[in-house]
Amino acid sequence: MSGVNEILEEIKNSIVDMEDQKAADLTRKALADIPAEDVLNKALIPAMETVGSQYEQGVKFIPEMLLSAEAMTAALDVLRPALARAGTRKAGKVLMGTVEGDVHDIGQRMVGIMLEGAGFEVHNLGVDVPAAAFVEAVKTHHPDILGLSALLTTTALRMKNVLEALRKDGLREKIKVMVGGAVLSQRLADDFGADGFAPDAASAVRLAKKLLSV
Repeated sequence: MSGVNEILEEIKNSIVDMEDQKAADLTRKALADIPAEDVLNKALIPAMETVGSQYEQGVKFIPEMLLSAEAMTAALDVLRPALARAGTRKAGKVLMGTVEGDVHDIGQRMVGIMLEGAGFEVHNLGVDVPAAAFVEAVKTHHPDILGLSALLTTTALRMKNVLEALRKDGLREKIKVMVGGAVLSQRLADDFGADGFAPDAASAVRLAKKLLSV
């Protein structure tokens, strides 16, 4: 058992230390003896929790978080087929994107990576997404959570359009909506009618778990 715990700890450390190739190689090695779900729950998820904590403490900054996220993605790319074969239950399904008129995606991309590392199934619609496209994607993917991102004050206001479009199609009560971005606040989130606001990737993961009680 000590050998199993040791390699899980090595995977976790490689992600925290931003070593993408090492994270992928160790994950591949671990899968020979360890169930994919254990690798996810005991290495990848704790790694991203540590990265999020380090960011909040000022130990890591956005560039370092992105590098750790890349390492986690490298490990996930190896792990994903094994998780699919095992039929691993996801924490929930999240659909996300940056609203129309806004082409900034670093923050929401990081949120998506960290959510996936936390066990969520994530579908990212990218940037400059019109309200109608969000509505159609909700109908197609049936997410538990819709995440809306914006970096600009003018485009953040368009989140309200998305929520109104969801209400018009009778979809609003079927999903949770969380919003984020540099110009957002809890006050604006409440004004838009969202279920929650997250100022950064680490808090977005906590919020998603809270919204779905996982």
